[in-house]
Amino acid sequence: MSDTNHPAAAEPQRRRLLVRAGVIVLIVLVLLAIGAVRTVLIRGAQSRQLETASATLAKQYVTTIRATPSANGRHLDLPGTLQGFIESPIYARSNGYLLHWYKDIGSKVNKGDLLADIDTPEIDQQLAQAIATRRQVAANLGLAKSSMERWEQMRQRDVVSQQELDERKSAFAQVQANLAAADADVQRLQNLVGFKQIIAPFSGTITRRNLDIGDLVTPGNGDSSHALFVLSQTDPLKAYVYVPQSYAEGVKVGQPVEISQSEMPGQVFHGKIERTAGAIDQATRTLQIEIILPNPNGRLMPGAYVKVSLPTGAGQTLTIPSNAVLFRGEGPRVAIVEDGGKVRLQAVTIGQDFGNTLEVLEGIHATDRLVLNPADSLVDGQVVVATDKLATDSSATK
Repeated sequence: MSDTNHPAAAEPQRRRLLVRAGVIVLIVLVLLAIGAVRTVLIRGAQSRQLETASATLAKQYVTTIRATPSANGRHLDLPGTLQGFIESPIYARSNGYLLHWYKDIGSKVNKGDLLADIDTPEIDQQLAQAIATRRQVAANLGLAKSSMERWEQMRQRDVVSQQELDERKSAFAQVQANLAAADADVQRLQNLVGFKQIIAPFSGTITRRNLDIGDLVTPGNGDSSHALFVLSQTDPLKAYVYVPQSYAEGVKVGQPVEISQSEMPGQVFHGKIERTAGAIDQATRTLQIEIILPNPNGRLMPGAYVKVSLPTGAGQTLTIPSNAVLFRGEGPRVAIVEDGGKVRLQAVTIGQDFGNTLEVLEGIHATDRLVLNPADSLVDGQVVVATDKLATDSSATK
């Protein structure tokens, strides 16, 4: 038997194999441990990176601005329409036909000037009939008077009774009353005949002529379609303006106002507040005011649309961009960034809307930092990273 098959010779070989296998297993285990540690470290780093990125993305970055004070006090611009100081539609007072008109639109007239003649054949005939009736009643009056006087003499001789004399006196009184009625009817028709001439009631400008020669004329009843002329006094002019309730306290009688017209750029006309309604209209919540505007050269015309600028107080107001306001169901709000970067939603009262900017009457101060283009998701107490739009440096404060 050979040595290789002997058990004592195979024992060292088995030990070498076992040692080699143990080394291999150890190496595998070490490699597995190294891979596990590497995986844990990578996952930890990724987790920390994710947390950092999430915290960075969770921050709300905003741009802040500050309100701009107005150094010239409060002025309110409102639309208005110029009117003649006196504007009167002139109606006919009698039936007839327009015989002739003497003044056309744009004509300057003085008080008492003849504007038109009306032909009134029916009224002329009624007047002639009334005069004839009056003469008839006057003749009857003479007969009744002489009859009453004879009966008074007969009563003195006791020829007739007192009752018969009273009847004659009553008949005389009735004829006197009929004569008075006839006189009143004649006077009425004479007055109507006097209305055949249309006279200017005041000095001014004819701004409308509605009828022409031969047109049927009927007595006016307030309907502008029946007006023969419209007469306006153009110096001075007046305008009625409706001031919102929030500005009504600053409006006083006698205050100067500036009036401008878009067709006359760069020209400003000066008037004053003549009177106010003294009460707020419950339907519109506005105060009606009347403005008087001198117009000696006639450059301004009644009916023109104008812009009225009136002072509403000496106190300063603040203006902010319109995109700094949050319009919510509870009312307009602005987002104010306080110390520490916390947001506070503040209610504000809006005055005039200038388009890109808004006037704020109350709710903020000039030193407040207001969020520009605030997100609808902003809530009270939210922490943001704010950058002042007007800052010279690019640093952000939290």
